[in-house]
Amino acid sequence: MVKDGKLKKTYQFRKVYKRGKSVANRLLVLYVLSTENSTRRIGYSVTKKIGNAVVRNRVKRILKEAYRHNNDKLVSGVDLVLIARKPIVNASYQRIENRLNHLFRKAKILEG
Repeated sequence: MVKDGKLKKTYQFRKVYKRGKSVANRLLVLYVLSTENSTRRIGYSVTKKIGNAVVRNRVKRILKEAYRHNNDKLVSGVDLVLIARKPIVNASYQRIENRLNHLFRKAKILEG
């Protein structure tokens, strides 16, 4: 079982943005950076363009839950940054989870 960590510091996010590869769809952008350690870390970015604090926190909670349901299918040794786009505000949980899985497949970070 891989221990999942969080990206919290600005320099961690910048490193993933600068060196990582990105894949995107209408709702989300995913940056992926391979690392040498066996942990998987994830960071969430929801800007003020999305909405007020209530809306941004709701989007983050939904993203965290969708990731939690699918994290056992992912490879280890990667840093991930998920960036929400404006249309995510009106999307259902099922659509968000579906689009997140789409990005995982597109980035080729699913095991097996």
